[in-house]
Amino acid sequence: MDLKGLTAVELGKKIQAKEVTVKEAVEACFAQIDKVEKEVNSFVSLQKEAALKRAEEVQKLIDDGTLTGPLAGVPVAIKDNMCTEGVTTTCSSKILSNFVPTFSAEAVLNLEKAGAVVIGKTNMDEFAMGSTTETSYYGETKNPWNLEHVPGGSSGGSCAAVAALEVPYALGSDTGGSIRQPSSYCGIVGIKPTYGTVSRYGLIAYGSSLDQIGPLAKDVTDCATILEIISRYDKKDSTSVERTDNDFTSALKDDVKGMRIGLPKDYFTEGLDPEIKDAVYHVAEVLKEKGAIVEEFDLGMVEYAIPAYYIIASAEASSNLERFDGVKYGYRTAEYTDLHNMYKKTRSEGFGAEVKRRIMLGSFTLSSGYYDAYYVKALKVKALIKQAYDKAFAKYDIILGPVAPTTALTMGESLSDPIKMYLGDVYTVPVNLAGLPGISLPCGYDKDGMPIGVQMVGDAFNEKAIIQAAYAFEQTREYKQPAAVAERGL
Repeated sequence: MDLKGLTAVELGKKIQAKEVTVKEAVEACFAQIDKVEKEVNSFVSLQKEAALKRAEEVQKLIDDGTLTGPLAGVPVAIKDNMCTEGVTTTCSSKILSNFVPTFSAEAVLNLEKAGAVVIGKTNMDEFAMGSTTETSYYGETKNPWNLEHVPGGSSGGSCAAVAALEVPYALGSDTGGSIRQPSSYCGIVGIKPTYGTVSRYGLIAYGSSLDQIGPLAKDVTDCATILEIISRYDKKDSTSVERTDNDFTSALKDDVKGMRIGLPKDYFTEGLDPEIKDAVYHVAEVLKEKGAIVEEFDLGMVEYAIPAYYIIASAEASSNLERFDGVKYGYRTAEYTDLHNMYKKTRSEGFGAEVKRRIMLGSFTLSSGYYDAYYVKALKVKALIKQAYDKAFAKYDIILGPVAPTTALTMGESLSDPIKMYLGDVYTVPVNLAGLPGISLPCGYDKDGMPIGVQMVGDAFNEKAIIQAAYAFEQTREYKQPAAVAERGL
């Protein structure tokens, strides 16, 4: 039986039905990893021995009826900015290359309680600062659809691992689009939940007011199922929200009759690839044929989102990354003359260029004389963006648009022009600034066969609306394996 093509929920059903053992599922993942990992480089670390031991433990709990959930025994990969007890957690940075946490992130613990088997930690842009997974200390990850292209970022390792059939599903994190954009580039599904839905405890912070953990998988059913498991109130996270409506799988209905869908005119202007524009409009037409009410409208504030985001995110990054100084944990420079010199050399040697750029940008905007001019102004813009969305959601159930202006770029293209890389987040960062849920799912291919993703955004705490609309659209198309995987037998 070929297990690698199964979705997480399909594999879970076979495990419950005793058609497949947990050990067989784990071994199938490692067999595929052995085939493709040298070329794709999805993982920073693998825990084969620990995973096989865990597989035996989980199998016993399934056999005695303790674990009956849909993902019991299903292997998972974890983005390497989520702490995992006893396993190196690096954020793909030299400065944390020897950091071994003594605890696990709450989202990881929730998965493990449900019977998940963690098989490894995935590659990412260093400290989640990037859109290509090229800034990793452990080398770049490549897109399974075409190895000359980036997988997107910062959760590129998690997305590439799912697309390359190395794991059925993975966890990623999203600060300004880091779940949705690589999902779009890699032809998979990813959900960024409403801020506060998934605990950030154990997630190594980049932008604390923006970060959210979310699921990455082959289809909407998997993502809804995973989100249901990880969305638990956590008193250890002051931003965690206690929700009673997290039965997200109840929204898996092929029914959009009467659903009001808004298409922001601001999204379909200069800079958007015509092929992506056509693909998104096709999604709108499909949903319209299924009974949805689709209208174009002016969202507003879109042009201000990028500058506001990069001021706020960089300011929070400069504050959050201050703790990495070579004293308490992580990398420390080998030679130094005094304490100040140790700090300076450790941080200079330990951080990569993009991280340094954002720390300096953040430190500047928080400095005396510039705080009001930049940071405070950016917070005001953030509030206005939220107001613009509130106004839109008074009329519409979901907002439909692109995920990114282009399909996956070639390796090295973005790094040569950081501003271009930042502008590529124009459709995703407003969602984070407003704290809203968003989903990315495949909706077509460009002339070179690279996947195109569509984004659906919902009102705060209304993940069910975007899950339902995404599921309804998904029923009209089949999941495709990446060309590099299918054609080359990887």
